[in-house]
Amino acid sequence: MVVSRRVTLDEVAARAGVSRSAASRVINNAPHVSKAKRDAVERAIAALGYVPDATARELARRHGGVSSGTDLGPVVLAVSAEDPQVFADPFVAEVVVGIASALEETDLELVLRTATSVAGQERLRKLLRNGKSAGVMLMSMHGDDPLAQLAEEADVPVVFGGRPVTFEPRYYVDADNRGGARLAVEHLVAVGRTRIATITGRMDEAAGTARYKGFQETLAVSGLDARRVAHADFSEDGGRKAMAELLSAHPDLDAVFVASDQMAIGALRALAEAGRSVPEDVAVVGFNDIATARHTSPPLTTVSQPIQALGREMARMVRALLEGKDPSPLILPTRLVVRDSTGAR
Repeated sequence: MVVSRRVTLDEVAARAGVSRSAASRVINNAPHVSKAKRDAVERAIAALGYVPDATARELARRHGGVSSGTDLGPVVLAVSAEDPQVFADPFVAEVVVGIASALEETDLELVLRTATSVAGQERLRKLLRNGKSAGVMLMSMHGDDPLAQLAEEADVPVVFGGRPVTFEPRYYVDADNRGGARLAVEHLVAVGRTRIATITGRMDEAAGTARYKGFQETLAVSGLDARRVAHADFSEDGGRKAMAELLSAHPDLDAVFVASDQMAIGALRALAEAGRSVPEDVAVVGFNDIATARHTSPPLTTVSQPIQALGREMARMVRALLEGKDPSPLILPTRLVVRDSTGAR
């Protein structure tokens, strides 16, 4: 009697021209596989007569593919930056803490990558294409960022931290940046400020554009001039330079909404150097509520977003995708924390 040899998953993947992990997700009907890859795997299955191992599939279903982590690679957090010091940025560092806390519930490991340089992109591309990572989270996307193309090519679940400017991804976690900016500027109007400026973040990042729109909308509703604007890059030094630029162009300004706490710290330095007192001469509001905001001089009024929760929810979304679920995008709420830099409690 001739016993036919069982076709392997590796053979299906090779025939379809995809990674083993992508072929496995198609067979297990996971939602995060592109139509082209799904069609290629299904054609390979039909051509080769592949029959999945029912026992293995039942185990995968029971354990969700993430409880042991023994067959999965690490989860990758890739930030669109060239300098690894970006992970020391207070905002990014808190996101990492949130991701790590969520992954502690599994055996999945976290790997950090920067991916703006050619070398960084190639390292990430290899991780995404060869099935050696379980999933990837992308942050700080800029305009037509090449990371977006890498995500499209990936054979693993991809979750975005913040929405890109140029397209709406299927899976993302973001904060209510626009609504938070409105809270900040409404507060400045409520305490009697009428010559309100803003320092924006990068305008090729969704957070920067959304916070700027919130500023514009609130001043339009209030009947106030929204043309006192300086653009920066979310860094402390960028905030200092932008504040000096605003003071030169608009010496009569009496308030400034700054699109990140790091930039607001720089703005406070510039105001001190110019001999302007805060909040008596100029009221200042930041965004993010990083730990340092409580210890500036004076303590910074700011829009608080749940930064660690952002990281936790990104990691949980990756886990849900690995378990074959199809989670919805998530927008986290923001709230205003009033401190001394606006002169009102």
